[in-house]
Amino acid sequence: MKRLRAACLWCAIVSAPAPAAEVYSYWIQPCTEHVAARSGCDAGDPELAGWALEAWQKAGGSGLRFAPAKSEDSAGICIYWLERKPQLYGEAHVVSLNGRRVWVIDVQPDLSQFGPRIGAAGQNDKLFRDTVVYLTCLHELGHVLGLPHTADFADIMYSFQYGGDVLEYFSRYRRMLKERPDIRAHSGISEADGKRVARLYAGR
Repeated sequence: MKRLRAACLWCAIVSAPAPAAEVYSYWIQPCTEHVAARSGCDAGDPELAGWALEAWQKAGGSGLRFAPAKSEDSAGICIYWLERKPQLYGEAHVVSLNGRRVWVIDVQPDLSQFGPRIGAAGQNDKLFRDTVVYLTCLHELGHVLGLPHTADFADIMYSFQYGGDVLEYFSRYRRMLKERPDIRAHSGISEADGKRVARLYAGR
């Protein structure tokens, strides 16, 4: 699959939201030994991406469904672990594959790429590290669903390009967690973003 990337801080290259459909098929790249060597991913990262999909499905109500694709080449959404690239948390963009549109999400799992404060926090606290990976998956999936950036620090669709304390952005979510499974109980989707996605998929 031919893919294009752009360097920016937690961004999306958005041409249009994914086509309206009852079910969005997805494929999540396994964190194999080879993939881990070049990206710094963890074996549990695909599970975090799956939880992000679950969170949006719940927020979107009955009009939004995700289902695993049979293969990478048949998926409408593909999530990959990005090779180490400084200051790029993730990105989402559309590619053409055999005449069909496919959303590609790249997520950076190596927190050392985000400067000393974020890197140190992730090195000293595995749950903080998982927080960053999970919230990045959540943010980029929001773009796939048609949600734009916001300037509200409370939103998962907030853009770091508006400034603000990036460490605190992640830390406030981390403080809600006692153990990794708590991520499933705390979606990270703000009330405002939840209402936006519910409106988009109402009645589908």
